[in-house]
Amino acid sequence: MTEPQNLTTADGIPVSDNQNSLTAGSRGPVLIQDFHLLEKLAHFNRERIPERVVHAKGAAAHGTFTVTNDITRYSKAKLFSEIGKKTEVLLRFSTVGGEKGSADAERDPRGFAIKFYTEEGNWDIVGNNTPIFFIRDPLKFPDFIHTQKRNPQTNCKDQNAKWDFWSLSPESLHQVTILFSDRGIPKTYRNMDGFGSHTFSLINAEGDRVWCKFHFKTLQGHQTLTEEESAKIKGEDPDHATHDLFEAIAKKDYPKWRMCIQVMTEEQAAKHPDNPFDLTKVWKHSEYPLIEVGILELNRNPENYFAEVEQAAFSPSAVVPGVSFSPDKMLQARIFSYPDAQRYRLGGNYQQLPVNQPKCPVMHYQRDGFMASGNNGGSVPNYEPNSAEGTPKENPAYAEPPSHLGDVTVDRYSHREGNDDYTQAGDLYRLMTPEQQERLAKNIVGSLSQAREDIQMRQLCHFFRADVSYGSRVAEGLGISIDPSIFSHNAQPVGNW
Repeated sequence: MTEPQNLTTADGIPVSDNQNSLTAGSRGPVLIQDFHLLEKLAHFNRERIPERVVHAKGAAAHGTFTVTNDITRYSKAKLFSEIGKKTEVLLRFSTVGGEKGSADAERDPRGFAIKFYTEEGNWDIVGNNTPIFFIRDPLKFPDFIHTQKRNPQTNCKDQNAKWDFWSLSPESLHQVTILFSDRGIPKTYRNMDGFGSHTFSLINAEGDRVWCKFHFKTLQGHQTLTEEESAKIKGEDPDHATHDLFEAIAKKDYPKWRMCIQVMTEEQAAKHPDNPFDLTKVWKHSEYPLIEVGILELNRNPENYFAEVEQAAFSPSAVVPGVSFSPDKMLQARIFSYPDAQRYRLGGNYQQLPVNQPKCPVMHYQRDGFMASGNNGGSVPNYEPNSAEGTPKENPAYAEPPSHLGDVTVDRYSHREGNDDYTQAGDLYRLMTPEQQERLAKNIVGSLSQAREDIQMRQLCHFFRADVSYGSRVAEGLGISIDPSIFSHNAQPVGNW
């Protein structure tokens, strides 16, 4: 028999009595020095975090994704690099409109959010069980979600609001048709498909880009509920789908989905009759057939719901090399709004929580904030560029190829190309009187003299390029001898200072 472990406070202090508060006499008042009591009460008051505004009610499980087909001609992402390769995943299912205590059997879209823990970072596909959505412009998203929530006066669900919005938003008709069809209420999370919904892009090792959509086809078969069946289940077991998922995995009846992609070239997109980046429309399978990629299997239940499900944070902004975005307006807005929501719910360091931590090394210059774990970057610089050895550097090998949107080319343009950073600084120096120039040099020397010599030499080059006299004055103040003849002559002063 194992020895019982000592109960401790969060500071690790052993607790002698967890049944009785510290009081002045048997009937006396509780003392404020009972730090164990105060810690328990204070933590209890802070146990709840803001629920997700949408997708609040959900369940999740861990599993693996296994590659079954070679798609390296489309994507250089390492998780697709060879047939048979396995990647750990977390898959969270949810209802969309209801709050955290709502029933699993509501007529509502279902969230289908996957986190792939790849060797190149976490990749999140944050989709639904439908290939489309109600709106195509993100400006309308808060309005739409308000119609799915409670009336601000009655605090009840409001059919007027739903149908008022839909009737004024004809782009919603495709999704409304799905929602009220036989597939509008999946029987369980295991018996429905999943979709990335948005158009994304895949980039191969040669830098070629194609547009794509992600599909996850259930291998358990589609099963749905009627309105009557749904009403009965909601009264008997509002958590029926949550129970079903957990119990199936506990019995080793592991649910599986076949991951597929649709692919569209940039040339095909330019000629497509509809906007291929419109979230209210699908790509016809007859024109863009499904290509199998692999099998996703869920095979491990969470040990703790709060730690592994409630704190799980998904965002379409999390992509890995070989997977990227598209001009889809809704996707572009979600790239901002999802991580913003997680920072509000969980804090600025939400990626450091164990369920969100990448399985690969993480090296960046983000520091501090609530709940910063580990050594917070240690003693290395918290800025970039820097000249310290061993600090992380950008790697141009991971640059995406430019994308062309009509006459506009989307790329990262160097802000230094075509810019002269020296002439105006030199003009300003030359407008100063000799006395002012001397004081300028003296002020700079007072600060720059405290920096390392290699930094001093690098900065002196900039002063010399602006004006040889400028550089010479600072160099002299620093006690550094430089032949000014190696620098070109400067222009004459212009204007007034």
